[in-house]
Amino acid sequence: MKTNYIYLGALLLCLTACKKEVKVETTTTVPKDSVPTETVKSEPMDSIAMQKAWQEYMTPGEMHKKMAADVGTWDEELTFWMGPDDRLPHKSNATANTKMILNGLYQESVHTGNMMGQPFEGRSTLAYDNASKQYVSTWIDNMGTGIMVMRGNYDEASKTIKMEGEVTDPMTKKIKKVREVITVVDPNTQKVEMYDMTPDGKEFKSMEIMLKRKK
Repeated sequence: MKTNYIYLGALLLCLTACKKEVKVETTTTVPKDSVPTETVKSEPMDSIAMQKAWQEYMTPGEMHKKMAADVGTWDEELTFWMGPDDRLPHKSNATANTKMILNGLYQESVHTGNMMGQPFEGRSTLAYDNASKQYVSTWIDNMGTGIMVMRGNYDEASKTIKMEGEVTDPMTKKIKKVREVITVVDPNTQKVEMYDMTPDGKEFKSMEIMLKRKK
């Protein structure tokens, strides 16, 4: 497996600094009329432990294998609700092309289609952070200028990833909470549900995407 060059650089920097035990001395000087100058010595850095931690952090695991199982082209059927009382949801279709990038560490999906009569393109990344033991996702599209970041966990019993985050409401310019539930129906079918907030803080289901693997 090729090594991720960003982490390699950081790892080499750490290893270079830690070839020998490194002792950091901090000297604190106080007025002469008080007490003598005091030198505080920190504990030596453990280069072997640091190397092991970085190696674990940068190595794909079981969760990355689950993400890799999504590689392919997916047909998407989207349904949107403008508010909790919306009885006439908008519908649209799109295509998602999903691949693993950076040596299998991240999942990237490009979504293209038409939404409300306009060409649509969105890009998502999904990571599993080995340090925090959480999924982290980002989303950008051509219908906004912000980046949505969400974090969450996988529940094996329900086959779902439940994520939460915050976005800035374009109407109120205020931060609001959002959440997402990704359900693995079967190896070739997934359901994505997005939940939004009204200005008075009432949660409602704003979007549902049914994904079917095309190839």
